[in-house]
Amino acid sequence: MTTIKIPADSVELGGELILPPSASGIVLFAHGSGSSRFSPRNTFVANVLQQQGIGTLLFDLLTRAEDQDYAVRFDIDLLTRRLLAATAWLQTVPEINTLRMGYFGASTGAAAALQAAAEKGSAIAAVVSRGGRPDLAGEVALNQVIAPTLLIVGSADYGVIELNEEAYALLNCKKELTLVPGATHLFEEPGTLEQVAQLATSWFLKYFQ
Repeated sequence: MTTIKIPADSVELGGELILPPSASGIVLFAHGSGSSRFSPRNTFVANVLQQQGIGTLLFDLLTRAEDQDYAVRFDIDLLTRRLLAATAWLQTVPEINTLRMGYFGASTGAAAALQAAAEKGSAIAAVVSRGGRPDLAGEVALNQVIAPTLLIVGSADYGVIELNEEAYALLNCKKELTLVPGATHLFEEPGTLEQVAQLATSWFLKYFQ
């Protein structure tokens, strides 16, 4: 694991980069509000991806000070800029810039992932949202996403399911909406996070080919 600093706006964002030998691609994680690169759920998914030969970048979208401001946590445009900065940084790393790239977004991070994917076009091979708020990406961005997109929602995450269905309808790319049986918003029920990790891994492997 390599600990890195990513320049973005006027700040530096901490990150953890892991690149397995002969990686098939790399996935950038966009965490949700109130979370960080140390999110246990994202770390779990990242470990499963690494075991399947996929590189991962877990990084902080906000500094510690910024994260204290509740409104900033929901500033999707800011979160998107930070994700784009991390993407640009990775594209300067010689052993990485030839790899296919994907985004994994959770909660508000899913909106940032979709906005960034809309901007990056064919540079992003696939997007996965876990318990996300893709609706916050907005209709314009959702219409523009061309990366194959998988929306994963818990079947007991009432309210969020409907928001994902609305976003799903606006996507014009290859897309799937999958409900994990019995899971609530944080996928804390036994076996549900494992299902998320397997669904995400299969999706990225398919489109990193």
